[in-house]
Amino acid sequence: MFTGIITDIGMVRSVEMRGDMRARIGCSYDMAGVDMGASIACDGVCLTVIAKGEDWFEVDISAETLSKTSIGSAGWSVGQRLNLERALRVGDELGGHIVSGHVDGVARIVSALREGDSLRLVFEAPADLARFVAPKGSVALNGTSLTVNEVEGRRFGINLIPHTQTVTTWGDAAEGDAVNLEIDTLARYVARLAEAGQV
Repeated sequence: MFTGIITDIGMVRSVEMRGDMRARIGCSYDMAGVDMGASIACDGVCLTVIAKGEDWFEVDISAETLSKTSIGSAGWSVGQRLNLERALRVGDELGGHIVSGHVDGVARIVSALREGDSLRLVFEAPADLARFVAPKGSVALNGTSLTVNEVEGRRFGINLIPHTQTVTTWGDAAEGDAVNLEIDTLARYVARLAEAGQV
């Protein structure tokens, strides 16, 4: 479990295809405190630490994960920056919303406009996920817990304040980018209850 509050920006140091994809990611975490087998969300994708060094960790990424995330559609390249979050521990502050790290699909940025110091982004969600996105609801985009401003069909808007742009990779966002979308778990269950006629 995660909160969608980004705690580090990592950088892809190497990518290798060996059946699955293996990536080495540089970070500023104290890796002595990160156990082998620990979960770290990388741009919102929950991945398992399978090797580590003083300022890096490695993960294996399955074909299934590649097919469902922006990793497969856009590919990670050496030098790419990633939003990182370590798994939630008992007693940690829940500053965002409950995020599983299980990406539901890939959305695309269709518009990126500056509004004062803020960045206004409009995304297009896959058709099968759009119904789960609600105004003033939460979504996780590239692992970041964000509030939806408005929804129109498959498109929804997000406003990013300067702080968010600075402490995440969102300051680099551009029209056409593919992003990992995880819908709010609560929205999924409410929709399921509605389908069953219980809401």
